[in-house]
Amino acid sequence: MINESALLESKSLRDSVLERTDVLDRVKALSLLPDGMHVTTAMVAAYFQVRVKAIRSLVIDHRPELEANGYHVLAGSELSAFKALSGIQSRTASLALFSRRAVLNIAMLLRDSEVARHVRVYLLDMEYLARTQPVDNSVHSDVVSLDDRIDQRITHILGKTVVPMFNALIETSGEHRKELIALRAGVQRIERRLHQHHARLQRLEGVRDDRPAVGIMAAMDAMNGKTFERHIAKLLIRDGCTDVVVQGGHGDRGVDVIGLTADGRRLVVQCKRHAPYQTISSPDIQKFIGSAKVLYSAEVALFVATCPFTPDALQLAAETGITPVHRGMLEEWAAGEPLKILE
Repeated sequence: MINESALLESKSLRDSVLERTDVLDRVKALSLLPDGMHVTTAMVAAYFQVRVKAIRSLVIDHRPELEANGYHVLAGSELSAFKALSGIQSRTASLALFSRRAVLNIAMLLRDSEVARHVRVYLLDMEYLARTQPVDNSVHSDVVSLDDRIDQRITHILGKTVVPMFNALIETSGEHRKELIALRAGVQRIERRLHQHHARLQRLEGVRDDRPAVGIMAAMDAMNGKTFERHIAKLLIRDGCTDVVVQGGHGDRGVDVIGLTADGRRLVVQCKRHAPYQTISSPDIQKFIGSAKVLYSAEVALFVATCPFTPDALQLAAETGITPVHRGMLEEWAAGEPLKILE
């Protein structure tokens, strides 16, 4: 088996395994920018637990290789457009961005990082297992594998292209909003069925995918509070809500977003972007109850959080008509699954 240090010396060996970016998430969760695709130099340094200077030195020494794998620097109008799209608030004149491939590339170059060493070892272990496992050349397996790949490709297109297209149309459409929402729901039903079919095929073949769900929540984890509130507002608009206003900050009286549901009910939202290991407790719900029910006379009240709720908080929410949107539910909502209470 190849020693992990070989990746430090051999560019051809590094190039041969650059598709295995999933290894990054197996070793440690990689937080992404709100675009769900890139990280900054500081975020790369935080992932590998090294100083920013160490990452910048690698870029100087290996810039052509890193650029070939997605590293690039934004400036001028390109940077302005990216800030507007991603919600990043920064006054820097330039911004260096790394793709996931570029981050994996860094892992195979960075010597003084225990995290990078773990990535290299894990990467080579997986490659060794892939090369030494016996190959099943039966016709049945080939057919199932082909069908599975087709289903995955269609699911990807629906989720990454068709549904976002409907989301954009819904946000800007007034007259045909209800029809567009209904069409999007039909596409999402097909997407879910294909995903379920793929999962059934994997179970029949004895395949397990233990990779953590990353991307959507990692992007939200990287947001600041205000950007997170705007992101939740966009999800509400996507699902047909109107008159949506983000008012979080001083004087918001405990409510971050207000609006109307598609059928005209008064809606208020509390947004908490906490670390995944934290929890929302009963006192948090109690504070929100007063604001939502008394000050705003809300008919629909959502408490959205990037972390779990304690059992007591869930019980209190159920008793008082508050809808808790915990981390798992938020991930499904952000991925395109509408919240039932908004329908």
